[in-house]
Amino acid sequence: MSPRSGGWRGGGALLCHTAGPFVPVPCWVAACPALRDSRELGGLLRTAPALQQHLPGIQRFHVVLPNFERRHGAFPGGCPLSWAGAPGVPLPGTMALSAVAWGDGDGTGRGRCLLGCPQGGREHRLEGGQHIWGRHARPINRSAPGSARLPERFFGLSGGHRAPGLGAERGRAEAQRRRQRGELCSPGMAPGKPGKSAGASEDPSVALFREYLRIDTVHPKPDYDAAIQFLERVGTDLGLASQKVEVCQGRVVLVLTWLGTNPCLRSILLNSHTDVVPVFEEHWTYPPFEAVKDSQGNIYARGAQDMKCISIQYLEAIRRLKAEGKCFARTIHLTFVPDEEVGGHKGMEMFVQRPEFRALNVGFALDEGLASPSDTFSVFYGEKSPWWIKVKCMGSPGHGSRFISNTAAEKMHKVITSFLAFRESEKQRLKSDTRLTLGDVTSLNLTMLEGGVSFNVVPSEMAAGFDIRIPPTVDLKAFEKQVASWCQAAGDGVTYEFHQKCMDQHITSTEESDPWWKAFSGVCRDLKLQLKLEIFPAATDSRYIRAAGHPAIGFSPMNRTPVLLHDHNEFLNEDVFLRGIDIYAHLLPALASVPLLPAEG
Repeated sequence: MSPRSGGWRGGGALLCHTAGPFVPVPCWVAACPALRDSRELGGLLRTAPALQQHLPGIQRFHVVLPNFERRHGAFPGGCPLSWAGAPGVPLPGTMALSAVAWGDGDGTGRGRCLLGCPQGGREHRLEGGQHIWGRHARPINRSAPGSARLPERFFGLSGGHRAPGLGAERGRAEAQRRRQRGELCSPGMAPGKPGKSAGASEDPSVALFREYLRIDTVHPKPDYDAAIQFLERVGTDLGLASQKVEVCQGRVVLVLTWLGTNPCLRSILLNSHTDVVPVFEEHWTYPPFEAVKDSQGNIYARGAQDMKCISIQYLEAIRRLKAEGKCFARTIHLTFVPDEEVGGHKGMEMFVQRPEFRALNVGFALDEGLASPSDTFSVFYGEKSPWWIKVKCMGSPGHGSRFISNTAAEKMHKVITSFLAFRESEKQRLKSDTRLTLGDVTSLNLTMLEGGVSFNVVPSEMAAGFDIRIPPTVDLKAFEKQVASWCQAAGDGVTYEFHQKCMDQHITSTEESDPWWKAFSGVCRDLKLQLKLEIFPAATDSRYIRAAGHPAIGFSPMNRTPVLLHDHNEFLNEDVFLRGIDIYAHLLPALASVPLLPAEG
């Protein structure tokens, strides 16, 4: 690599065009220190599948980079891929190629290639060919006689090698315009097959989303440090102020802030969690932490719906607004919290009690919702109260061959019968009234059973665990009396204890007289979004925000999408994801421009 180019150094690969089709040059790819992180690596690698169509003989892609662990896999097209962290070491095999291409954004259709050098860094030319150096490479004249013809998508925009700042903003803006004109799209391929050219024309926002999905924040050992470093980097790129709050050992809340022109006003809080639930990889079509995108634009990964998509949509909406020169009266805070998937007890529950949270001066909050399989968008203004109850039954022990009276098992049978009879009544109520949703009825499930020491011994103690989710329309004190009566009816020695007992039943106003709801619903009307107001059937961190006295709406802009949170093959379509950015780019200005409230006067 020529040092004066300011581009790559060390060995690389040569891409040339001749009178015939593209040909792979036998070479190896050495250290490329100009690549700073995995996102830029992705910009390099995404082009190779598109080239594979024009290189039928290619056998493997090799990349050697410093500071990257050794990885092996395959491109969606099936060609093997490997990259490693040992710089300057030749890799086996003679069929290797690495290149990245992008359009120069001026609408002329000219293409540019970013390339390294062949073996030993020596310049190498093939007869009739041309090779190009550096980030400021000369355009390839694709119309010249004898030049290979590459499809237009090969010369799409790639954000991986653009420097941060204004250049990145222009690149994203151009990608957005081209996407709206329908110029950036994946080629048609068989359903369910990975798209071969998902990289060269990929929207930078999608690339950022997929990079975040590849960070393994799955329980029980989420890599929170990697997630925080990634989000901090994006926040710095956007010019957002950053604050880290350690709510307990090993649990950090990251706060990114876009300061408003009047910081005294109540702020807008955009909340999301960084952790994801465990996976059963044998049931997944694609690896759950590779963020594979298929030919239909579906991105498969744990967290695709719950809820890494929302985090990036927040950030990319702010990126767009800042690039447009917008500013608003109210400050916008983004919080990225840990441990939501395990109850939020070492995350948002502790954070709302701290002075750092109170200093955010929250007026209104947005948090996660659910996907919607229909045309409507679900909006959650409240949540069920989760109760986890353990019932213990004590009874007479004895030999398994006898009819022992007053056994723990007999009492447990009565308890379970009472609980499940109530479950069936609520199930039928939901089934018989089409106006009701799951959030309107009490769900109850038997989730644990304990007891017994041997097949021939009648146990003296048995226990059962129940997961109960109660809507805010239910009188919680009356419901607990009902639970007590079920246990009392089962006999003596039957007790219950709470492992979780949420008594908060705050809901957020959805009246048009409420200024926050008026701003939210007004944007949705303007965008012609059909809203369905619901009580969230499970629990999110919104309950802690509402309990702290702040209105909060659960909203995930994902309609026409199956609900797959916590499920196998969780995915989100890239078009749905990108439309979500558009929606937030309209919502945030409206919310951050809500007029002065009476309490702020």
